[in-house]
Amino acid sequence: MYANELLDAYKKAQNYVQDKQIAHDLNLSPNKISKMRTGERYVSDNEAVFLAKGAGIDPEVALLGCHSDRNDNPNIKMLWANIAKKYNGLGFTAISIICGAIVAPLEPIGDYVLCMLC
Repeated sequence: MYANELLDAYKKAQNYVQDKQIAHDLNLSPNKISKMRTGERYVSDNEAVFLAKGAGIDPEVALLGCHSDRNDNPNIKMLWANIAKKYNGLGFTAISIICGAIVAPLEPIGDYVLCMLC
């Protein structure tokens, strides 16, 4: 789940030791950070951009990872994986690896989607 990696990267960049410090920066309750980590609550776009900037991560990559987290539909996850592959060509390998791990069992669907796009 990309949200955990984003939260950890922000925590490390800010030299924080507790999630409640992140919650304070985002003006959220510590409970909401806990829910983000367990997948009960997703990181909003504004939160993703804030965390990415604070962690020195490209905000576009953070948004891509967070949007991938939000979808349960395998077809939508495959589309996000394809977008990540395009970013991979531009040097964004980490997000491609993350998205690839999410949709690896769905490769036959990916071949179908690619055929439909061609």
